[in-house]
Amino acid sequence: MKNNPAKTSNLNNHTERFYIAYGSNLNLTQMAHRCPTAEVAGQTILKNWRLMFRGANGSAVATIERSPGYHVPVLVWKLRPQDEQALDRYEGWPYLYRKETLKIILNDRQISAMAYIMNEENHPYGVPSTGYLETIMTGYKSAGFDENILHQAADESMKGV
Repeated sequence: MKNNPAKTSNLNNHTERFYIAYGSNLNLTQMAHRCPTAEVAGQTILKNWRLMFRGANGSAVATIERSPGYHVPVLVWKLRPQDEQALDRYEGWPYLYRKETLKIILNDRQISAMAYIMNEENHPYGVPSTGYLETIMTGYKSAGFDENILHQAADESMKGV
């Protein structure tokens, strides 16, 4: 029996992948527009990671970096390939952000999930725009996350810590 390429291709189009959102992609309205077939799978905490902002002052964007003692609340999305392609464009992959697969605990089980992490080279710490920060804050509020984490990240990024 021959393999039907159309069927195989069709199955691949339905492959889902978990994605870790910590910045503007916490905003449910924005994600619904950008990735209409994405679904929230849950939320978790990245332990020993911190949220920071990198880029030009007034337009810096969110990233995460390993840092003992810190933690970052995240939404975990289930993406279809077309969602990931839309995010690749939005995140400037592979130039501005790279993709890393992280092991996380979601709903009491360990899974692998992809995160966009900024390529630090030529991107010093900086201050985000007010509008960008408000977009993330909307996501923090709707998810019930501790807003102090977002404020601390903006403060530490401004100081270049």
